[in-house]
Amino acid sequence: MVSRFVFGIFFSVEYNQGIRWHKGCAGMKQITVSAPAKINLTLDVLGKRADGYHNIESVMHQINLCDQVCVTQIPEGIEVYSNRGELPGGKTNLAYRAAEAMVSKLGIKTGFRIFLEKNIPLGAGLAGGSTNAAAVIKAIDQLLGLNMHLRDMLEIGQRTGSDVPFCLLGDTAIARGRGELLTRVNRRIKLHLLLVNPGFQVSTARIYNLLDQETITDRPDSVRMAAALANGDFAGVVSSLNNVMEKVTLKLHPEVAGIKDNLVQAGAAGALMSGSGPTVFGLFSDAEAAHRAFQVIKGFYPYTFCCSSYRANGG
Repeated sequence: MVSRFVFGIFFSVEYNQGIRWHKGCAGMKQITVSAPAKINLTLDVLGKRADGYHNIESVMHQINLCDQVCVTQIPEGIEVYSNRGELPGGKTNLAYRAAEAMVSKLGIKTGFRIFLEKNIPLGAGLAGGSTNAAAVIKAIDQLLGLNMHLRDMLEIGQRTGSDVPFCLLGDTAIARGRGELLTRVNRRIKLHLLLVNPGFQVSTARIYNLLDQETITDRPDSVRMAAALANGDFAGVVSSLNNVMEKVTLKLHPEVAGIKDNLVQAGAAGALMSGSGPTVFGLFSDAEAAHRAFQVIKGFYPYTFCCSSYRANGG
């Protein structure tokens, strides 16, 4: 039901999906890559590591809310732009750091202009920055014809951000360690969901720091979740939803609990906060049920999206 990820096996089938080639200004090579958001169907925090990070165990799942990342080859330098003016374009941006890591590790003698068409809300617990970084790594590999082994991509991704390796692998996986130890989940179910973001950001570092391991009594069962996904068991997926960060974020932002309640009242079989929040997703039995709930809820929150599972080939 769940297969241990082996470098290079799973990526090759879907690698060229979601990528568009075109010519940039003055004939410069340019490529656009889709960058799907991530939700956490389970999230457990197992303690702080010596390096300052936390060990986690999480079932991560990509959905079809996507940014579009356009990378253009330029003579030198790294430039990052976005349709969101508040998004930093320098070295604090993960897309910039991914390009910088590629240039440094591979000795690339050219530059890149990166444009991020942001559709994923910022600071939302949806891996928006990480999925942009993964898209940059894939784009540069394609743009320069490097034919990198996935193992090398994942190494660069790990240096860039904890969620970047999963965003490179894609679809669904159990993530352990900092997020770099991945076990691929062979899901046999397409999830339909409503994603609601209240329009403010949450500091992931703050939520981690406020999390008290001794008070956690109900921990997620990621293996059970993975089995439900592999068996196409929707009821099992719903009953396995769990995120230990949720209680911490709810104390700081009680309105997140209201979103959960509203989703359930609108017909969701279950609802959960993703990552450190504040985004909440509700799972629905089918696309029609999710769409009906969207019509009810969309006017109440700044960002509401009707989504489903993402797979490059559309599954």
